Amino acid sequence: MKSYSAFRTARIANETSCSATLEHFLSTIESKNPTINAMISVNNDEARKQAAESDKRFADGSARPLEGMVVAVKDNISTKGQRTTCASKILENFVPIYDATVVERLKANGAVIVGKANLDEFAMGSSNENSAFGAVRNPVNTDYVPGGSSGGSAAAVAAEMCHTALGSDTGGSVRLPASFCGVVGLKPTYGRVSRYGLVAYGSSLDQIGQFGSTVEDAALLYDAVNGFDERDATSSHHAQQHTLTSLKEPLSPLTVAVLPEEQLAGCDAEVLRVYHQTLERLKSLGAQVITHAMQYMSAVIPTYYIVATAEASSNLSRYDGVRYGARKIGADGEVTTATRSEGFGAEVKRRIMIGNYVLSSGYYDAYYTKALKVRRLIYNDYKEMFQKADIFLTPNAPTPPFKIGEKTSDPLAMYLEDIFTVSANLGGVPGISIPAGKSSSGLPIGMQLQANHFAEEKLLNVAYHLERAKG
Repeated sequence: MKSYSAFRTARIANETSCSATLEHFLSTIESKNPTINAMISVNNDEARKQAAESDKRFADGSARPLEGMVVAVKDNISTKGQRTTCASKILENFVPIYDATVVERLKANGAVIVGKANLDEFAMGSSNENSAFGAVRNPVNTDYVPGGSSGGSAAAVAAEMCHTALGSDTGGSVRLPASFCGVVGLKPTYGRVSRYGLVAYGSSLDQIGQFGSTVEDAALLYDAVNGFDERDATSSHHAQQHTLTSLKEPLSPLTVAVLPEEQLAGCDAEVLRVYHQTLERLKSLGAQVITHAMQYMSAVIPTYYIVATAEASSNLSRYDGVRYGARKIGADGEVTTATRSEGFGAEVKRRIMIGNYVLSSGYYDAYYTKALKVRRLIYNDYKEMFQKADIFLTPNAPTPPFKIGEKTSDPLAMYLEDIFTVSANLGGVPGISIPAGKSSSGLPIGMQLQANHFAEEKLLNVAYHLERAKG
């Protein structure tokens, strides 16, 4: 898997070119995408123009931080003049008139945007089987899922269709596919990266994340897109962070928090094997290990799915067949019900219905208000943990990648894949998945590191050294 960092070294030495590298990726997409289905659309002509411009900048010494980096963008992030479908029939032909802030920043830093990556419809799913454009398959073994909802972004990086990719993470949708596909996936602190131009699923949970084949590539991408944005009311006023400057510095004294064994009891034996191997690597790096029992572990899944579906039902009410997107007219001349019935897939409808239920009169206090109270307790639990520890280590998922179709008939089993990831979104803390090992059948298993709010510098520094310790 060729990293951007390796490409840039070769480009500076004139051993390759941006245009030649792009053509390699386009050729890979042409040959592999019919099977893997990672990309919904490919931006051939515009990407070639951007690559040619990058070659000129390398030639005249004005190369920018991401010059020539080939990036896939999850198809729920707005791209001016290029379809943004959210993998839904209801937006199948929608073409935005503006770029998301992250896309503006990619272009300003010299990135080459190769196309739009597949996803679970409106980012709702853990396996990327819910796309109106067909399921994404895991590049390591196409009988298996790549994880969701950003499965297309992770699969594109893993299949060498691009250097890096952007995804979105509402409850693990960057970290889980990174784990299943064997790449690096970073979810920053809530508010650290602008959500302007990201099609909302759960507005208080969503965060745009970064995929790379290495921690260094993910850090490069993160450095380019983070920072305050006045167009996003939830954007943090923290100054733009430049983690690359400290990425490779020696580890300072490090305390790692882990869950007690009873809170890991539901994990597959192969996940636990890789987890304990990772913990030993951290100890070899000098980490002191403490145990922290998450007080509300049993509540994270119900809390998350109440908050997320409530926000989804509100956010998706705008797709009414009147303002934009597809329009269908029913037999009785009615528009909204006909449009939503045909335009939304089964999982999206399920989450809208759950969200409407928990927000309905008579149930609001019993479900939604109570979930918000528990969310605050989860946040407080994180604050207590990070007073004692720098890093929190967990598996990304309780199982290795599972086969396509294995869990589609059991939504609850699918939702439980997120048990170790959703708490970071409820608490707003950053998390990263890094490749840590493989199952006995050769499928990737990633491990998750989390850190305190706005501690991405520490998080990436530890992840970099752990990546090197694995070899």
